[in-house]
Amino acid sequence: MKSNLPTKPDDVVDRDREWGLLADFLADPDPAMRLGIVSGRRRHGKSYLLQALSEQVDGLYVTAVREEGRLPAIQRFSDAVAVRAGLRPGSLRLTDWRDVLSNALDVTARAPHPMLVIDELPYLLQHSPEIPGLLQQLYDERQRGARPGDGPGPRLILCGSAMSVMHELLSGTKPLRGRAVVDLRLGPFDYRGSRAFWQIEDPLTALKVHAVLGGAPGYRPVAARPHPDDGFDAWLARTLLDPGRAVYSRTETEYLLREDPRITQHTLYYDTLTAIANGATTPSKIGAALERPRNAVGHPLDVLESTGYIQREQDILRTRHPVITLADPVIRFNQLITLPQAAAVEQGFAEQVWQQAAPTFNSKILGPHFEDLARDFTRRYAHALLPSGLPGPVGTTEVADQAARTKHEVDVIALAAGERPQTPRARIALLGEAKATAARRGTGDLQRLEHIRALLAEQGYDTDNATLALYSLHGFYPDLTELAARRDDVLLVDLPTLYGE
Repeated sequence: MKSNLPTKPDDVVDRDREWGLLADFLADPDPAMRLGIVSGRRRHGKSYLLQALSEQVDGLYVTAVREEGRLPAIQRFSDAVAVRAGLRPGSLRLTDWRDVLSNALDVTARAPHPMLVIDELPYLLQHSPEIPGLLQQLYDERQRGARPGDGPGPRLILCGSAMSVMHELLSGTKPLRGRAVVDLRLGPFDYRGSRAFWQIEDPLTALKVHAVLGGAPGYRPVAARPHPDDGFDAWLARTLLDPGRAVYSRTETEYLLREDPRITQHTLYYDTLTAIANGATTPSKIGAALERPRNAVGHPLDVLESTGYIQREQDILRTRHPVITLADPVIRFNQLITLPQAAAVEQGFAEQVWQQAAPTFNSKILGPHFEDLARDFTRRYAHALLPSGLPGPVGTTEVADQAARTKHEVDVIALAAGERPQTPRARIALLGEAKATAARRGTGDLQRLEHIRALLAEQGYDTDNATLALYSLHGFYPDLTELAARRDDVLLVDLPTLYGE
């Protein structure tokens, strides 16, 4: 069966796991209908992946259009079905979605891999909310009608960028709940994969590009010229700070927020995102920044979390209010850099604005992003360097120091494999500090981690095999390097190590 799987073409970069999952889905010989859901943020490459897969198996790929009404959408889908059946466009006069969907499934069933993709489904649901219910009926009918010995049944993939809409398709009492065998949420490339995709030589430039664009592959076609290696500052001024470019951060943020139909009061959501970008990390602090009561920001925060624009990070060791942060680098850049100086940017002073914004970029974007990548490195790659191998959950924590009447923030903490967060006396695999400041790290930073390790041991945690890790953007002093070489419990991670060089 594996030899019959569609082969991933060379132009589909990375995505081996995702391609394999979808290829297995198509190769299932069961004669009954099967359903798959693919969701992901804008520019993550969902359509590119599904178009490539559809071409490999001669499937039917149809995408919805945001501005299209119900009747034009039905006719355009009907024309796609007609062409797939070898007829002229316009020869099918279907008047409702049940007929359209039934004919589409029947037409694709003639292929060895009967694949039907409906992309950007949320656009259709705005004017045709009955579609999931109709698909439920068609799905159930094709379960009862399937007979052993028949060829594989239709394989339907529903795709969309409005994350909250896509996730609700399979929730609660929704018609399609319990019917999907694939629920693929396509994320961005990780920071190493993103650097390789952009073909960036300098690791510091790669880090900065990732700090402002993340790993969404869809940005490279619209922001690769000039190339970041030719000078990050000039590249930034001619991309995210250029109102004439498609990737201008103010325009891109507006597009991102429009993806979810529930985001209607744009001013409220913009202000909420700005408050979070400036360091408001709890509902109370966000409400105070907006001069609104705490309960007034609950719904906007829930919407932003369901769309993937913010995230709530739980303390690994203790139960306390989660820390709210921005999950999208483009939005973070827009709220902190572009919006405060939007008038000057749009008058052509991008370079001057960028020079003035350098302290904000370093402290509120590059620094936090380096900490994020330190945690990502620990999850994905540190197992090759840790004595205990693959760690368990990775995150952040605060450690109380009663004697000093203070708390120590820990940038990176990893529990041992098999441990669960917020469990008393958990085994700790790693304690780390990540700094993107210009200064190199020294023995004083290591002593701070040793003190925190001792505090955790006093509080009942098992730190006997805890590695102390220092992540530095600009390297380490020689005395620390020499000390680390003599100790098995110290790990130094500089920028080349972070990128696997």
